[in-house]
Amino acid sequence: MSKEQGQPQSEINEQELVAYIAAETKVDAKSIQLVLQFEQKFIDSAQEDANGEVEIDSDELVDYILKQQTVKLDEITVENILEAEMEYLLDKGIVGYID
Repeated sequence: MSKEQGQPQSEINEQELVAYIAAETKVDAKSIQLVLQFEQKFIDSAQEDANGEVEIDSDELVDYILKQQTVKLDEITVENILEAEMEYLLDKGIVGYID
């Protein structure tokens, strides 16, 4: 997974994103927002490569989120939230996968 530098975060409508994830996963909005906050912290701490892209290992990301004391979700639920977010971001053309 890569976060492309040319796309500013402001292009993401957070309310729309959370509503989309909630509809896909049936998880409450507060829990989704918490997962997304920790995800952003994890991504912000990742190193960019020479192309200005950030590679994220999804297993490491899920482990990081689950270790947070305020996250009271199971692994499958966190993975489902992140998958739904990725679907939304891919549909909007904000992120892409690296082969």
